[in-house]
Amino acid sequence: MSRLDINKTYKLYIGGKFPRTESGRYYAVNNSKGDLIANMCMSSRKDFRNAVVVARKAQSSWESVTALNKGQILYRIAEMLEGRKAQFVAELIAQGETKASAEKEVDLSIDRLVYYAGWSDKYQQVFSAVNPVASAHFNFSSLEPTGVIAMMAPENQGLLGLVSIVAPAIVGGNTVIILASESKPLTSISFAEVLHSSDVPAGVVNILTGNSEELYSHMASHMDVNAVVYCGKNQSIITEINELASNNLKRTIFYKKNDWTDNSCESPYFIEKTQEVKTTWHPTKV
Repeated sequence: MSRLDINKTYKLYIGGKFPRTESGRYYAVNNSKGDLIANMCMSSRKDFRNAVVVARKAQSSWESVTALNKGQILYRIAEMLEGRKAQFVAELIAQGETKASAEKEVDLSIDRLVYYAGWSDKYQQVFSAVNPVASAHFNFSSLEPTGVIAMMAPENQGLLGLVSIVAPAIVGGNTVIILASESKPLTSISFAEVLHSSDVPAGVVNILTGNSEELYSHMASHMDVNAVVYCGKNQSIITEINELASNNLKRTIFYKKNDWTDNSCESPYFIEKTQEVKTTWHPTKV
């Protein structure tokens, strides 16, 4: 007797939970042959605002986690992803990737998590400095997290692109709300399941699916978001993000890369881009 497959339901990931979109809207994801492979949530402005609230609540406690512990947590994410490699490869193949490219993308995603786990307790030493001053003061600069970051993931390489921008942001003590690739979203929600079963506190990473052209203006204009990361080349969107972000002096970060497999796509400077420089003056004489 034949049986019906139990197909996976892809939801959002907000505050450590998997809610459906409050809008009730969905969009179809098809394979290269045009066959339906999933219905994905079409996130709304309300979904994004809900994610900002939980990200803000989680940020201060996540920032206070030690660098060693953050590195251990990222390594744990890599371990969990390694254990579910076959599932991620299958999802990438379903979205049109070849087996070779799918395996490469999953392997690089795991390696990239380990890479940033290694930088967790080292980037401060690279980017901090003792500054020469003419007065009787000891002056030094160090990095601290920007805060809550809204992100729009690369459209291609749905897993690797997402990991490549989320990992350096959270290892630096930020919390993130990321809008996954619209055309290749399957692995983003499966990655949320990896996060959920690892040691990442609820609210540190929040993953939405949907249309970037619908949400980018809300991300750039929200007054409780500290930075916006946009991965794409649409110059009109870049211009509008810059204009909207200026209302509360958000940091804007733009990545126009097409290939996230390149070695240049992993660097401690990706951590530095999501940090603020804090300079401290301390008198040396009374």
